[in-house]
Amino acid sequence: MGGAMKEQASAIPIAPWMHVITPGGSVPLDELLPASGSAYVARLNGQEMPHEVSVFHHFSEVLKFPDYFGWNWNAFYDCVRDLNWLSADNHILVIESTESVLSEDGDARKTFFGCLWRAGQRWSYTKRPEGVTLTKFSVVLSCDNDSASALAKQLEEWQDSPIDELTQSAADSQSSSFSNTRQQLSI
Repeated sequence: MGGAMKEQASAIPIAPWMHVITPGGSVPLDELLPASGSAYVARLNGQEMPHEVSVFHHFSEVLKFPDYFGWNWNAFYDCVRDLNWLSADNHILVIESTESVLSEDGDARKTFFGCLWRAGQRWSYTKRPEGVTLTKFSVVLSCDNDSASALAKQLEEWQDSPIDELTQSAADSQSSSFSNTRQQLSI
């Protein structure tokens, strides 16, 4: 049954603000784009984000984080849940090759997706009287067919983790590797 799901699942909605897609898959535009207002679309490549510093760098560049961005998970979360410096009503984040993002650092990966999850939750609201959850921050995670189901399962497991727990576990591993990685980038 798992093989059939992989072949059929070109889009897996995790929440109104988070979707996993495979090559050739798509998310209906009405789920991403507002009926009116402006949208800021950011596109990132997961293959360019193998470690924390590269994640911070690429997000800071693409989402134009303010100069005071602190280059840690708490600051990352604060920035993605704010985005007031971007002149847009809605924000759409597309991450290609998502399976490659922080692929060798499980704690940081969990924190990364937890930050995106919580930011999407924070940007969401319920439209009355329909009771439909809408969001002003959408994340589209594009990955290969083999990774889609596993990523969707991980996201569902991680969604209930408190942000403090997520950032603390990453901070513990980050403190030892951050300076080495930063030195490697500056060489």
